[in-house]
Amino acid sequence: MNVFDYVVVSIDGDYANLRRTDVESGELKLVARALLPDSIMEGTKLHYEYMEYQIVE
Repeated sequence: MNVFDYVVVSIDGDYANLRRTDVESGELKLVARALLPDSIMEGTKLHYEYMEYQIVE
């Protein structure tokens, strides 16, 4: 099972750039906004588990 933590770095139209926060990496992951919660904005922290993204408070 893959479990990751991300932060939304930027939003570009129908896509968002996410950076992992649980490991040291400079790479960004491009994800369709349709797969993300509706209320995301830059700086939102996300948790990915069971093929689903959830906002972390």
